Formats: sequence, structure tokens, C-alpha cells
Amino acid sequence: MKKFMSKLTIALMTALLISGTALAQKKKDEQKTKETVAMSQQVYEKLTEIQELIEAKDYATAEKATVDLRGQKNLSDYERAQIWNITAYSYYLQERYADAINAYDQVLAQPGLPEALLQSTLKTKAQLMFTQEDYEGALVVIRELISVIPEPSADVLMIEGQALFQLQRYDEALVPIKTAINMYREQGQTPKENWLLLLRVIYFEQKDYESMIGVVKELIAYYPKDTYVLTLAGIYSELGDTKKQLALTEVLYEKGYLNTASHMVNLANLYLLHGVPYKAAVVLEREMGAEIVDANERNLRLLSQAWYQAREDEKAIPPLERAAKMSKDGELYVRLAQANINLEHWSEAAEAVREGLRLGGLKRTDQANIMLGMALFNQKRLEQARRAFQAAQNDNRSRRAAQQWIAYVDSEIKRRDLLNQDVEEYQPRERDDLLDVIEGQQQ
Repeated sequence: MKKFMSKLTIALMTALLISGTALAQKKKDEQKTKETVAMSQQVYEKLTEIQELIEAKDYATAEKATVDLRGQKNLSDYERAQIWNITAYSYYLQERYADAINAYDQVLAQPGLPEALLQSTLKTKAQLMFTQEDYEGALVVIRELISVIPEPSADVLMIEGQALFQLQRYDEALVPIKTAINMYREQGQTPKENWLLLLRVIYFEQKDYESMIGVVKELIAYYPKDTYVLTLAGIYSELGDTKKQLALTEVLYEKGYLNTASHMVNLANLYLLHGVPYKAAVVLEREMGAEIVDANERNLRLLSQAWYQAREDEKAIPPLERAAKMSKDGELYVRLAQANINLEHWSEAAEAVREGLRLGGLKRTDQANIMLGMALFNQKRLEQARRAFQAAQNDNRSRRAAQQWIAYVDSEIKRRDLLNQDVEEYQPRERDDLLDVIEGQQQ
């Protein structure tokens, strides 16, 4: 608004220098319209006093003064316009935007407005209408302004684009917005950050991710921020180019720009997706230790999965144990049992799968019983193992495997029983008799 006041002061000074009641005429624009500007010494001085009151924030006194000034007779159209102009300015500073708009309407109602005043009033009114969320009205006003300007500036075109954007008329909005940005580029100027952001949002709403890439790359080049790099990574994700997404996210992590749990977990998932589970596990374990990533059931399960895929079975077990204890069903205990079976930790495996069966909610109870049977069998607890396999065979999906295990267990039970049979011992007398028989045969 300081720029606005300087323009007003220049206009007033110009009118005074010409003379109190003199007329100043000049040719303007291609339409060759003539504008008449006239202001008396008295009005000029009074406007100057009002301006000083406004700058001192004595709005009540200033408003009374403008009302009194408007009541004077024989005011020119230009004088009335400037009185309403300064009134609008006062309302604006007080955040009385609706009153400011009405005051600018009074400015526009005056005939023979100088071109500069007409244009600045239309532009300011459109901007104020944005504060009132009257986007339809703002669009009408800004298009009126564009119609009287031979070559609208980039700033003016952006107001039109913003209004169309707010009205969700995205295809229409692209025209003035892209034109404004290109005007800056052609002039060797850097496009404004908020302009590029608006263009990015429109492309996002249209799901035009390819076009978004170019805009975000410009944002990174002109206004380097880690958030824009993350945005670019997200776009690559939408396009299914997770390789580029991983590359960008990894760079941000290494430079210390990632600082939220979601970013860390996302990076870990990207590592897993691209077959780099060890890095996924390292990131998760480090950030859990730093208390950036919560050690909740989901994240612990992900950490265990990463270590498991990295073939670090010993490291996969502790987070899985913690996750299982947090779970409301037994599924994670079954996974824990499998991890222990892989390591031939038979006792731990049996304990885990039993806890899983106790909690319930398993996807495949039959498979859990097969695992229990295997763990018990390897502990030489054959009868218990047989009962577990018998439970598994009740499910058609595991019946064949369970029956094969039962047959094998039965054979082991028989072999064990044979080995454990008591060997018959001969009594001393019986042994002597047997020796006599043998010796007799030899003779």
C-alpha cells in the first residue's frame, strides 16, 4: 500500500503544480482518449491532512474528515475519485475489506478517470475480493482490467489465473498462469515461487505428473528446498518410477534432510522394493534407536522382515519377538516360530508356535501345527509331535504332508522302542550248561 500512497501523492502534486483549477490534458494509449485532471489547492491540502491522520492510525478522525470533504460543493469528478480512493486505503489498513471494496466502487463510478487510477483501482479491488473469497467477482473485475490494458502485465495475468484456479477451472487457469511465467522467463527474470507452486498444484489436480516434473525441477533450481526434492520423489512414485524415487530419497537421507518417521519408513520400503534389505534394516534400526521411528508393531515387523530378507536370521528374531508381544493375535508368533526353525532353535520355535495357537486368529492353523510337530520331533518328543501332525491332517491343505510326517514319526517311535528293549541275561547255571553243549559239539 506504500506504493499506492506514493502514486496518490504524485498525482496530487501534479495537480497542484498545474494550478488549483487548471485542466491538464494529454493523449493516452492507442485509443487516443483525453483525460482531465483537476484539483483545487484546498482539496489537495485537506487530502494531505487526511493522509497524515491515516499514517498516524487516527482512523476515526480521518474518516470524519473525508465525510466532511465529500460534502463540499463543486467538487470535480477527479477530486471525488481521490477522496474515495484515500477512504478505501484507510478501510484497507483497518482490514475493513468490504468497506474498502465499496469505496473503490465509488472511485470507479466517477467519470473520466485517469488511466493509471482506473487500472490501479481495478487491480486493487480484484485483490480485495480475494480476501472476501469472492472469486467470481474478482474474475469479472480483473478481466475488465485486462480489457483496458493493451499489454497486461504478468502480475495482472496471475490474478486472473488465481481466480480461475479458485473456481476449479483448471484448464482455463493454465493459460494466463503459463503466459505470466513465460513472460518472466523471456525477460530474464526468475519466475516467482508462488507462481510455480500454483502451476504445480494445477498439474497435480489434473494428475498430469509428467508436467509436474518440469515445474518441480524449476522450483529445485530456483528455490532449492528439500521439500521440493521430496515432492519430485513422490511424483516419480506416482509414475511408477520407484528407482528414481529411491535415488532422490536416499540422497536426502544421506544429507540429513529427512527428519520424519514417515520419510524413514518410506525409504526402508523403497530399499526392500529394490532388493536392498540390509540398508532397509540399518535405516530402521538406526532411526528406532534415535527415537525418530516408533518401535511399534508395524515398524518392528518391517525391521524383522528386512533382516530376514538380508539373511540375517539372528537379527530378525528380536524385533519380531517384540512385535509379537504387541500383537493381539498369534500370527506373528507363528512367524517367530518359523524364524527359529530356520536357525534350528527347536525349543524356542515350539514355544512360539504354541503361543500363536493359544492366541488364535491364525490364517493357517494347519501349518502352525506342522511347524509345532517339526519342532517337537527335533527335540525327540515324538508322541507330542505325532499329536501335532494329527491336528494338522484335519485340514485338507496339509493332510498329505501331515500323514507323511505321522508315518515317519511312527517308524521312529518303533525304532526307538526296539533300541530301548531290555536284553535277556543268562543266569550263571544256564550259562555253564550252554558252554558244556558247545564244548560237546566241538569234540
